[in-house]
Amino acid sequence: MNIILWIILGGIAGWLAGLIVRGSGLGIIGDIIVGIIGGFIGGIIVGLVGGSGVTGFNIWSLIVAVIGAVVLLLIVRLFTGGARRRTV
Repeated sequence: MNIILWIILGGIAGWLAGLIVRGSGLGIIGDIIVGIIGGFIGGIIVGLVGGSGVTGFNIWSLIVAVIGAVVLLLIVRLFTGGARRRTV
């Protein structure tokens, strides 16, 4: 898969993970990075249970990347003390 597709898939996965974990607060670049790293983490997790990880630009790869990105965001929150509430 070329780098542009990795960035697009990573951005979507990071954004979805941010919604699931209730806002990452990392911005678009942070979401892309979280999504790309999440693809690797998700691939490892799914591989450990016998599945195939990121296989291309498809729905399965997006699901795997979102799983990994959610895990990554939860680990980050564990070490940063969780999300702080913002007031408007």
